[in-house]
Amino acid sequence: RAKGKCLYIVNYSTDFEVHRNWLAITHNLPISQWYYEETSEWTLDYPPFFAWFECALSHVAKYFDPKMLVIENLNYTSRATILFQRFSVIFTDILFVYAVRECCRCVNGKRAAKDVLEKPTFILAVLLLWNFGLLIVDHIHFQYNGFLFGLMLLSVARLCQKRYLEGALLFAVLLHFKHIYIYVAPAYGIYLLRSYCFTANNADGSLKWRSFSMLHVTLLGLIVCLVSALSLGPFIVLGQLPQVISRLFPFKRGLCHAYWAPNFWALYNAMDKALTIFGLKCNFLDPTKIPKASMTGGLVQEFQHTVLPGVTPLATLICTFISILPSVFCLWFKPQGPRGFLQCLVLCALSSFMFGWHVHEKAILLAILPLSLLSVQRAKDAGIYLLLTTIGHFSLFPLLFTPPELPIKILLMLLFTVYSFSSLNSLFRRERPLLNWLETIYLIQLVPLEIFCEIIFPLTPWKRHFPFVPLLLTSVYCALGVTYAWLKLYVSVLTERISVRQKAE
Repeated sequence: RAKGKCLYIVNYSTDFEVHRNWLAITHNLPISQWYYEETSEWTLDYPPFFAWFECALSHVAKYFDPKMLVIENLNYTSRATILFQRFSVIFTDILFVYAVRECCRCVNGKRAAKDVLEKPTFILAVLLLWNFGLLIVDHIHFQYNGFLFGLMLLSVARLCQKRYLEGALLFAVLLHFKHIYIYVAPAYGIYLLRSYCFTANNADGSLKWRSFSMLHVTLLGLIVCLVSALSLGPFIVLGQLPQVISRLFPFKRGLCHAYWAPNFWALYNAMDKALTIFGLKCNFLDPTKIPKASMTGGLVQEFQHTVLPGVTPLATLICTFISILPSVFCLWFKPQGPRGFLQCLVLCALSSFMFGWHVHEKAILLAILPLSLLSVQRAKDAGIYLLLTTIGHFSLFPLLFTPPELPIKILLMLLFTVYSFSSLNSLFRRERPLLNWLETIYLIQLVPLEIFCEIIFPLTPWKRHFPFVPLLLTSVYCALGVTYAWLKLYVSVLTERISVRQKAE
């Protein structure tokens, strides 16, 4: 009964209507119209496998409430519709639970503990299954990330188990469910090439070029081609591939999302606004030439920089590519097996989050979840995990903005954060503190920031004239922390010394 109430006590996000509309589109229209239908503003913009997933769900949804499958029923809600949508997420999380189980089997068990609650595998299971960010994004805000992350974690587990073809197949399927995972594709590609296509190393750990296996390359190529043909084939035959691509990569949406994700561009935008204000006060800028459009209200997606140079999709692509390169080079020249692969995967995810085009704040989970696997194996990674997770989860608070949701998100995050800190500190209690004094002070400052944004600011007259301030402060403050965590992880990976024995292994 309590769980049932939790399904209704919160408001419903736009994603709830997004997925209802996709159910209706895939249920009523032929495949040739899926990526053209635009009755709703929430057009289908996920790859074909996810469209087929929605189509399969729609055949179950019709038994709950057929009216939710009417395309013209925009913003339609009913008790049966809500129940179906919510429980469909819970049901598909079964894959995530199984993937977590497989990942726990891959964890290095050198740290033995008498108490099961202190075992790395148990701690990892809790950090993944009860991840605060995934919980609120899927089960309160509403999305199917648990199912998708289940595919990703399962592919990671298979690679760690040296079941390379299974891992490659799962990741190829994942890409055709949600294309955001293309950001971590370099980690998969280089690791498979280094560990599967080349079958041996020299005694010093360097690559033995003669061990290259054309058979293995062919098998990987067949997997990619077959999965892509199954997904995109029908649209290629219909001559609709350009239309599908334009839906998947809508560069007209602007540099940043309505709420600035806490990344480099949030700092860039904030600096531009600060320079604009300074320029106006010093009469360096003409007020009549300042663009009035702004994203800080949370509604406008286009943003024109006033002082700093404008940013194009190509510029973000180049920045992302450059920021990913060092991690890829490390994976190739400083191989560490599954551990090195996970490090590269996290860095690819974080780099794309830092510099990508129109990044959503929820994308931080793409780095947080795989970093969980590293956090239970080494103290240095545990410290970075605690830092990034606390900041990343706090940055998701604006997703839940209604008064009834305030105590829910605070309590849930508090529970998860307390457990994360206590369990990892207990696991590495014989080593140095996981966070230094500066990092601790930074995290503590999140408390007064939240008090100001949620309690003090709404009572001030600024709320009517500057409603964007809480979002701006949250985004910029968290962006500083995410940038620091990204740099700290990079420094850790680049400066880590690998023994010859480790390279050979």
